[in-house]
Amino acid sequence: MRSHEEVEPQQQNSVSNTHVVFVFVVMHVAPPVRPPAGAFEYNQGFTQLSDTMEETSREAVATAVQRVAGMLQRSDQLDKVEQYRRREARKKASVEARLKAAIQSQLDGVRTGLTQLHSALLDVKDIQGSLADVSKDWRQSINTIENLKDVKDAVVQHSQLASAVENLKNIFSVPQIVSGTKLLIEQADLLQAHRKLMELECSRDDLMYEQYRMDSKNTSDMNLISIYFEDVQELSDELAKQLWMVLQRAMVTVRRDPTMLVSVVRIIEREEKIDRRMVDRKKQTGFIPPGRPKRWKDKMFQVLEGTVSTRIEGTQSVTREADKMWLVRLLEITRKYVLDDLIIVKNLMVQCFPLHYNTFNRFFSLYHNAVSTRVTELAAEDLEANEIVSMLTWVLNTYKSTEMMGHPELLSECDINQLEPLLPPDVVNDLLSKYVQTFTSNITGWLRKALETDKKDWQKETEPEADQDGYYQTTLPAIVFQMFEQNLQVAAQIDGDFKEQVLKLCLKQMNTFLIRYREEAVTYKEEHLRDRQLPQCYVQYMIAIINNCQTFKESINSLKRKYSQSLEPTDSDAAIERTLNEVAKEGCQFLLDEVFLDLEHHLTELLTRKWVTGSHAVDTICVTVEDYFNDFNKIKKPFNQEMTSEALRRVVVEYIKAVMQKRITFKNADERREGADRMIKEAEQFKFLFRRLAAGEDTDRLCGAIAAIAEVFKLTDPTLLFLEVTTLVSKYPDIREEHIQALLAVRGDASREMRQMIIGTLSENKVSYSGLTQPIFKDITVPTMTMTTMTSMATAKLLK
Repeated sequence: MRSHEEVEPQQQNSVSNTHVVFVFVVMHVAPPVRPPAGAFEYNQGFTQLSDTMEETSREAVATAVQRVAGMLQRSDQLDKVEQYRRREARKKASVEARLKAAIQSQLDGVRTGLTQLHSALLDVKDIQGSLADVSKDWRQSINTIENLKDVKDAVVQHSQLASAVENLKNIFSVPQIVSGTKLLIEQADLLQAHRKLMELECSRDDLMYEQYRMDSKNTSDMNLISIYFEDVQELSDELAKQLWMVLQRAMVTVRRDPTMLVSVVRIIEREEKIDRRMVDRKKQTGFIPPGRPKRWKDKMFQVLEGTVSTRIEGTQSVTREADKMWLVRLLEITRKYVLDDLIIVKNLMVQCFPLHYNTFNRFFSLYHNAVSTRVTELAAEDLEANEIVSMLTWVLNTYKSTEMMGHPELLSECDINQLEPLLPPDVVNDLLSKYVQTFTSNITGWLRKALETDKKDWQKETEPEADQDGYYQTTLPAIVFQMFEQNLQVAAQIDGDFKEQVLKLCLKQMNTFLIRYREEAVTYKEEHLRDRQLPQCYVQYMIAIINNCQTFKESINSLKRKYSQSLEPTDSDAAIERTLNEVAKEGCQFLLDEVFLDLEHHLTELLTRKWVTGSHAVDTICVTVEDYFNDFNKIKKPFNQEMTSEALRRVVVEYIKAVMQKRITFKNADERREGADRMIKEAEQFKFLFRRLAAGEDTDRLCGAIAAIAEVFKLTDPTLLFLEVTTLVSKYPDIREEHIQALLAVRGDASREMRQMIIGTLSENKVSYSGLTQPIFKDITVPTMTMTTMTSMATAKLLK
């Protein structure tokens, strides 16, 4: 392996050798001819080249010296001098051989290039001579060409005469050909008729073209030819009429005689080719025959478009006056016609037209545009609400479904997602807004009518119907939600967002309706209070009103689960819930008022002298309450539970009110004991009754209030009266001072000082009311002793 010091001198030696070769090539290969000018610059450049060669030689010698010095640095290397010399000699010989081969190759290439350049120079000189000869000959032939003008005119005249001779047969037989062509058209032999027509038009066009070439300004001869061939244009128009008639009946023709339709298309294609040829000739010569271009292909598509439009417009067989379902019938007929026609186009008609016509997609677009135009016209009419629904359902759902444009037989040929909307979005929005307005007006009327019908049922002498669980109800909830259900089903067919909009509208109308329902229930109660004998089933129908509130709740929740994407409660839901609870609670209150109207006379007997001596008032109260609650069992939960609890509370409150009204003052301890025992017994009666009626957990506490008061009356030792009253206040902290004063007054043995002491002590150690339990004494007022009352009592005592 050579060291770096060995490689570097070799590279420098190679560079010096390359310079030598370059100088050799420049001196021996460059052409000997020097340019006539710039001799000084040439000599100067040669001098610089010589200087470079000398400098290179010096550098090569210096490099060689350094390399030899590197190889002979030690004394033992002197023995290898001969070996080094032979190695360097071999390398030198190898480099010189490669240089010679390279120089030889370059010299061969230069020699070949010079030979080719010499040959090219000779060829250019030959071509230059030939061009000079041609130019000389052309200048000499100008006069000869001008002398041949007469020959040229003779050639043109000969061509015209030859064309005339060729067409003489056709020219003289024009009337006969016209008659035969008319007969062919009448016989519906359209291809043969068109062939004859083409012969006539060809003869006419050739004559006119020759006349145009000979004298384009001679209009009289042109008019003469046109007059002679005027029947040809009439034949063309007649044939076109036949073609358009076939195309107008294309759907029928393609099934009965598809060859006729194929013939029509072939004729139109021929005319298209002739049109293109004539237009191209016009660009070259400026001449075009009369009636060209015919553009029968464009006319064909116009006829097909008109045919499709006429077919769609002709689907309306009845009007609104004759049939309320006219629009549904019209849309169904349109659907059937469009689907049947497109299937025919796919299976039959595409085979009769060239492939590049893209027949199916063209017909698909024609039918889409025709249907779009028709439904836009229908949308502009004064449609009713149900007609708007039918229209939008058909446009938004049916049209692109598998029943119509998305039919499996059509999907392979088209992409329904590329279709433009049948109706513009603004038209759809206008229809939806119109439907909402109409629906709002209609549903308001429907709800009003349903409520009026329900009100008439309230006056019936028969009880309302009961559901499968035995709860009274009327048909109002079913009627209302059947209306809502029907309209929501319709809205769901149109669009999901529109369904949500209709649901919100229904709930909004429901809230307004419930407010009216509440007002009517109050009016129903007030009318009953004027004559409690009427209506006979007031209680039963008020129960049905309460139950309807629960049914309304359940139905609303059912509608939301079925038709709403969001189950989150809204402000409208809260308003409806609040109104329904108010109607139900007021209905329960009305029923309890009815009960206590019947109990009023018996409640006035409580805590009176008659009561002390023996009265069946509480027995009657219990029997009456139980009798009413046999009907109240027909009230749905949770209102029946709440009503039972409220009935118990009111009974207890009325009983305590009788105590607080100080209708009696016990005369002695025996009377107090008997009265207290009677109160405890009656409290147990109430407890037993309302437990059986399932009044709830508060039964013992409420009935216990009567027993606690009785204990105050029953106490025999007045000194312990403060403790008993304190116990009562601790159990029922809502009791007030006036209540305690009334109790002590009824007891009859408490002195003025004792009453003041008890009230004062209780005031100082007043127990705060937490509000966790339902108050009893809060709504009980103690009547004040007026002067008139005191005078009457004093007079009664004196008389006694």
